[in-house]
Amino acid sequence: MLRKILIANRGEIAVRIIRACTEMGIRSVAIYSEADRFGLHVKKADESYFIGSEPLAGYLNVYALVDLAAATGCDAIHPGYGFLSENAQFARVCKERGIIFIGPEADVIERMGDKTKARQAMIAAGIPVTPGTDGNLENLEQALEAAEKIGYPIMLKATSGGGGRGIRRCDSSAELVKNYDRVISEATKAFGSADVFLEKCVVNPRHIEVQILADSHGNTIHLYERDCSIQRRNQKLIEIAPSPQLEEAQRQYIGGLAVLAAKAVGYTNAGTIEFLLDENDRFYFMEMNTRVQVEHTITETITGVDIVEEQIRIAAGLTLRFKQHEILRRGYAIQFRINAEDPQNDFLPSFGRISRYYAPGGPGVRTDTAIYTGYEIPPFYDSMLAKVIVSAMTWEDVIKRGERSLKDMGLFGIKTTIPYYLEILKHHDFQEANFNTGFIEKYPELVNYSNKLQPAELAKVIAAAMAAHTGL
Repeated sequence: MLRKILIANRGEIAVRIIRACTEMGIRSVAIYSEADRFGLHVKKADESYFIGSEPLAGYLNVYALVDLAAATGCDAIHPGYGFLSENAQFARVCKERGIIFIGPEADVIERMGDKTKARQAMIAAGIPVTPGTDGNLENLEQALEAAEKIGYPIMLKATSGGGGRGIRRCDSSAELVKNYDRVISEATKAFGSADVFLEKCVVNPRHIEVQILADSHGNTIHLYERDCSIQRRNQKLIEIAPSPQLEEAQRQYIGGLAVLAAKAVGYTNAGTIEFLLDENDRFYFMEMNTRVQVEHTITETITGVDIVEEQIRIAAGLTLRFKQHEILRRGYAIQFRINAEDPQNDFLPSFGRISRYYAPGGPGVRTDTAIYTGYEIPPFYDSMLAKVIVSAMTWEDVIKRGERSLKDMGLFGIKTTIPYYLEILKHHDFQEANFNTGFIEKYPELVNYSNKLQPAELAKVIAAAMAAHTGL
């Protein structure tokens, strides 16, 4: 087993990895920028090291991070998600320096990170993919010609893209002309590559992804699926496991596809195969994420498998502890991404000081976060503050538990997406599990909730009024 791990990340995922290390008896090493000096991951790790005053540079410096891991006697580096988690060069440098990269091999990251290569690999493996170009586009003229053959609407995508960036839907040739240079610019800035391709747009699909685990001894299993259809501008907001929209036959089919896809590319460690499910119940491969997902929590909840711990065990060369028939799911789980955003103001970021915070609790509730009362949210990183995960045996009950938990949560001093999620939970289409990726766009009125006090604040006001009235 590994003895010491450097965590090349920050925030809640760094805290999550530290907790796994603690349970496994592994020492953890945190890193921090000036903006993260008072971060919770810095406080919880066994050791913490300053990586520079710039908010991002230190987290993205491959050689400096590997040097730090070597200097501090680390066996391995866990990249978390975001930052360098899907950077093939990072994995390659780790290997060259004798440091274990907790993730797949560099060539697999490279191959699956290139969407055109990933499509080609899936086609070769017999995995259904959406119609699209065989490779990258050379120019606008080629894009227009391909779009006419495929038929509008189409999706223009950055080949090295991810996280919902570098993607534009085009409903006509005019929109393709308008967006072509824009997507290339976004791709270059975000991913350092100007390569783009296009594929048929599956209109308002359901976004279904499958969690897989694969060791270096040839064993690959899936941990069932997650439904990530509730999203805004390709950014996930609410995730569900398993999907309440699938029948059992579909569930077994897509799980089998995911295992086949992982084996086809020689995948090891934890990964996610993402699919689109169209209105005719046809699945199409979309992409593979070669890292732990933000929403891994709900899969852990319904299966009881600690995915981060399994990542570490696999990286250490151990075999999977579970066979496919031993993976049993139980009930439903929902994850809410609590973002520092104002839904009533076009989701404008709301950074600043958290004046008061307490997490929800009770049966079937989990909160993953790195915030605390008095924490100053830096404006340099993702707006996600916390993940609230709820579980229950039935779909109806998990919705009720989600509502109760969001109302229980106390988070003051900034605007958050909590009131918006409460509106979604009350919507009949969500309650009937009748939704797709167009849900948010279809119901823009959901942001028009009243600015009511949260229950804890309301109770405080009532108590003060009663005290004033009675003279107590």
